[in-house]
Amino acid sequence: MSLQMGDMLPYGSFQVMGEEGPQTIDVTEFFANKRVLMFAVPGAFTPTCSASHLPGYVVHYDAFKEKGIDEIMCLSVNDVFVMNAWGNAQNAENIVMAADGLAELTTSMGLELDISAAKMGIRSRRYAMLVDNGIIQELWLDEPGEFKVSSAEYVLSQL
Repeated sequence: MSLQMGDMLPYGSFQVMGEEGPQTIDVTEFFANKRVLMFAVPGAFTPTCSASHLPGYVVHYDAFKEKGIDEIMCLSVNDVFVMNAWGNAQNAENIVMAADGLAELTTSMGLELDISAAKMGIRSRRYAMLVDNGIIQELWLDEPGEFKVSSAEYVLSQL
C-alpha cells in the first residue's frame, strides 16, 4: 500500500552528487523543518520525463519558491551518476536530483512500478508530493502511463 496524505515519510536514504562525488542523504534529516516538493519520474532521459516533467519544474522553480517551497526534489530509480548527468543536461541546477538506485526508498513508500515486461525493471510511479517537515501534505499520483496531475503546471495551480 502506498503512502497517503498525513503519513510521515519512511526512514531511508537517497544519493545526490556532491562536489567530491556521490553523497548519501538521510530522508529524515533532508525533510526536517522545511517544505519540499518532491516529484518522481520512471526514468532519467526517458521521453516524457525529459521533454515535459523535469523541464516544467525547472521553468517554474521561482513560482514554487514564491509559494513557500524550500526545496524541489526529483527522485528516480537511477544511479547518482545518471541523475547528475540528466540534471546537468536539463539545466536543473536548482533541483535536488535524487537517485534511488536500488528502488529502496520508492518501494518503502509503496510507489514502485514494475515495468519488467518492457525490460525496464522496477521503477517509480510518476507523482508529486508536498512534504512539510517529513509529513505528506498533498500527493498527486498519476495513473501508470499518464502524465497529468504530477506536472509542475498542475501542482502549481493546486498550491
